[in-house]
Amino acid sequence: MKNEQPPFEITNKIVDLVAQVAELAGRLSVSDRLSADPVLRRANRIRTIHGSLAIEQNTLSLEQVTAVLGGKQVLAPPKDVAEVKNAYEIYERLDGLDPYSIDDLLTAHGVMTRGLVEESGVFRSRPVGVVDQAGRVVHLGTLPQYVPESVQKLLDWTRDSGVHMLIKSCVFHYELELIHPFADGNGRIGRLWHTLLLSRWAPIFAWLPVESIIHKNQQGYYDAINASNDAGESTAFIEFMLSVIKSSLMEALDESDEMSDEAADRAAARRRKIEGYLRTHDHISNADVRALCGVSPATANRILAALTAEGALVKCRVASHWAYRKRE
Repeated sequence: MKNEQPPFEITNKIVDLVAQVAELAGRLSVSDRLSADPVLRRANRIRTIHGSLAIEQNTLSLEQVTAVLGGKQVLAPPKDVAEVKNAYEIYERLDGLDPYSIDDLLTAHGVMTRGLVEESGVFRSRPVGVVDQAGRVVHLGTLPQYVPESVQKLLDWTRDSGVHMLIKSCVFHYELELIHPFADGNGRIGRLWHTLLLSRWAPIFAWLPVESIIHKNQQGYYDAINASNDAGESTAFIEFMLSVIKSSLMEALDESDEMSDEAADRAAARRRKIEGYLRTHDHISNADVRALCGVSPATANRILAALTAEGALVKCRVASHWAYRKRE
């Protein structure tokens, strides 16, 4: 028996965005720099985890997330540190997950929320209401006795539907939030599963930090969910998410262009200068990088941020200003 399609409309805007995203994804896949460069992969995965958890009020900065995943101690709430480690573990297992398996969905939730919530790796046993920032109930999740069947139907529709993956992955994301199958962690799992579904359409999405773009547009994310809730269908959410995916791809292509052979040679030369400087100095500042490499303050910031993200440098306080030292 064919599964009933969740309610949404394929608008002209959605059609245009699907075409643009498909074209951008094709260009990025051809360069293959995103999946081929292990440093870039790790940096993007860290940005993904930071973005997804920050949406849920995790307090760790991008640099702290990088430090935690590098095995360093950070001064932060233990719960927030555990969220980072759990999220990294399940994102690293992305390739082995079946996007249409209810068991794998539960396994992912179990890893994501391990040691953090009472009902980890299982569907919730109690009714739940979703509240806004003012404390008003804006949505009641599916009653707990109907959750397993509702999730299974959604997974089956996503597997069997002939709708383009770019659209149905957005529909899945929204409908999972609507069902709200877990006591906690629904947003994190929804975003993880969206990435998983997209990665089965184009492998580059396993390394594309869509979550960090959502984080930058967090109010728009909630507005799109609320608009779809009000309309009783996911069209507004699909349009928003496709625009976010498009932005993420454009940003990745810009980064890929910066990593051309000429740019890579220039980056390597700058790195050698910084490494040489740190052999005779305890730390390096933005001003030092500007003088060494002949770059603007903004470019110096980008160079230092990139070296920090890959774990080569650690940000530190020196007197009244920020500086960077070699990671020990």
